[in-house]
Amino acid sequence: MTEEAQPIFIVAGPTASGKSALALAIAEAFSGVVINADSMQVYRELRILTARPSPADETRVPHRLYGVLPAAERCSAGRWREMAVAEIAAAHDARRLPIVCGGTGLYLKTLTEGLSAIPDVPAATRRRLAARLADEGAPALHDELGTLDPETAARIAPNDSQRILRALEVLEATGRPLTHWQTQPGTAMRGVRIFTILVLPPRDALYAACDRRLAAMVEAGALDEVRRLTAMRLDPTLPAMKALGVREFAAHLAGNCDLEAALSAARQATRRYAKRQMTWFRHQIVAELTLPAQYSKSLLPETFAFIRPKLLTRAG
Repeated sequence: MTEEAQPIFIVAGPTASGKSALALAIAEAFSGVVINADSMQVYRELRILTARPSPADETRVPHRLYGVLPAAERCSAGRWREMAVAEIAAAHDARRLPIVCGGTGLYLKTLTEGLSAIPDVPAATRRRLAARLADEGAPALHDELGTLDPETAARIAPNDSQRILRALEVLEATGRPLTHWQTQPGTAMRGVRIFTILVLPPRDALYAACDRRLAAMVEAGALDEVRRLTAMRLDPTLPAMKALGVREFAAHLAGNCDLEAALSAARQATRRYAKRQMTWFRHQIVAELTLPAQYSKSLLPETFAFIRPKLLTRAG
C-alpha cells in the first residue's frame, strides 16, 4: 500500500443484516482489523442487547472500539470519529486492512465527509445555560429552542437535555443555528481510498432476522443486562439508556408489563429502527458494492472478488 492512497473498507447495513459476520470474514481473509461504527456497541455494559461480537469472534481477528466507554458517558459522532481515525492509522501502520463496520449513519458520514468546524462556545455561556437547565428544566428550554431554531428542535426530544443545551449554546455563541453548521463541508481524511460495501436484505427477511435475534438475546441474558444497567440509576437521556430493548425490558422488570408485551414492544421498536436505517442507506450512502441479501457465506466469493483488485498495491 502506498501512503498516498491506503484503503479503508466500510461494511454498512441495517441492524441484524449480518454485516458483523461479513466484516469478520473479510478481516480473516485479508489480514484486517474490524473497527466499530455502531453508536451503541461502544458501551461496555451492552454486549448482549447491542449484539456486539462475541469473545470468540474477538479472538479470531482484532476488534477495536467495541465496549470502550462506560454507559455513564456520551459518545458523539465527533468523539467517535477521532477514535476511529486513530484506529485506522494504527491498522495501516501495522499493515493491516481497516474494516469499519456499523449501522450508525451519522458516524459513517462523519468518517467519509468529515465534520464541520463549529466555533468554540465560551465557558460562561455554557455555565449560564446549564444553570437555566437546572432551574427551568429541559422541556422549557426545548420550547425556547423551538421558537429560535424550530428545525433543530424538531429533531430533539423535549427531555434530551444534553442536545438541547448544545443547540442553544451554539445558537447563542455563533448567532447561527446548529443546522447551519452541520451542513457546512467538513474536512475529509487525506491519503486514503474508502470503499463501501452495503448489506441491504429484503425488508421481510430483515424483520424476521430482527425477531430471531431479539429472542436469542433474551435467552442469552438480556434481561439481566438491563437489570444491571437500570441499577446504575443513570441519566435517562444518556445514549446507552436509549438502546433498543432497554426501555421495553426495563418496563417488564419494573412490573409494568409481562415479558411477552415487552418483547412485542421491542420487536416493533427494532423493526422501526431497521426501516429508518434502510431508508437512510438507500439515500445517503454511495456503495461500490451492494449485497441485496442477508449475510451468508455464499456472498463471500463476490465480496472477495470486489476487494482483491483494490489491494493490488498492497505489496508495493
